[in-house]
Amino acid sequence: MKAAVVHGTEGLRYEEVPDPEPKPGEVLLRVAAVGVQGGDVLSAARGGADPSTPFVVGYQASGTVAAVGADVTSLQMGQRAVGFTWAGSHAELVAVPEHQVYPVPDGLDLRAAAGIPVEYGTADDCLFEFGRLRAGETVLIQAAASGLGLAAVQLAKAAGATVIGTASSDERLARLADHGLDHPINHRGTDVPERVQQLTDGRGVDLVVDPVGGRTLEGSIASLAHRGRISWVGQAGRDGHVPDTWPLMRRNASLTGVWFGAEMVENPTRTSALIERLIERVADGELSVVLDREFPLADAADAHRYIESRAAFGRVLLIP
Repeated sequence: MKAAVVHGTEGLRYEEVPDPEPKPGEVLLRVAAVGVQGGDVLSAARGGADPSTPFVVGYQASGTVAAVGADVTSLQMGQRAVGFTWAGSHAELVAVPEHQVYPVPDGLDLRAAAGIPVEYGTADDCLFEFGRLRAGETVLIQAAASGLGLAAVQLAKAAGATVIGTASSDERLARLADHGLDHPINHRGTDVPERVQQLTDGRGVDLVVDPVGGRTLEGSIASLAHRGRISWVGQAGRDGHVPDTWPLMRRNASLTGVWFGAEMVENPTRTSALIERLIERVADGELSVVLDREFPLADAADAHRYIESRAAFGRVLLIP
């Protein structure tokens, strides 16, 4: 099969590699679309452990079941599905543990399905499992035009919250209004906490979803109301600045680190049920996966560079 691989840290290449064989408890997917994650870009940069062996990059892909390993009972040959694995999605075929493969309804485009499990599962946990968001509250979503941000905007609005979001351009913020954003903030040239205080009559927000970290996280803390909460879900800004967290204490506020991958390992029954519900909500039209650009699998390196440019609005796909 063809795949996008790294040898050590030499960068992505498009090569022929052996087809994976599903082990007991695994499902082999013939890939229709790869939902490129920010973590895929970081994984490719870190490279494989052995430069002599091609390491197939990638976490998430949709497709059809091409084979099943021993003991697999929940999926059948030819079934449409989306899967998450720790490596291997940037390929024509990928082997995925059965409990991390989720059926896709016939009416749902497999390209859209490739942008659901990590994005929507993470957003849901940030808002509800750890963020404890309730109807009538106000939430600030940093980097609202990202795949995670768009999912969080939609989920928060559907739950009856007032949604404030940040992005780096007025054009992207205008598009977010179509997905439930109430108050846009262009973080370039704007003091975000000051603007949040203006929008909330000096109260601050009940919850922040922050995938950026660094100095942005300091701004998230400054945007909180008394007893507000932050779901901190990453360091996408790659800002090495260590935030000052002392203001949390003055607000009796809380900061919770959220990593959906850990929940998938520690609580697979809960996360599987959550992802299946989210897939159904997308299939029913309640939520929508926003697709930005598609690249051929052979151009995976270009797709990764595009992700790093932070120009995307929604999900970037690779198509084998």
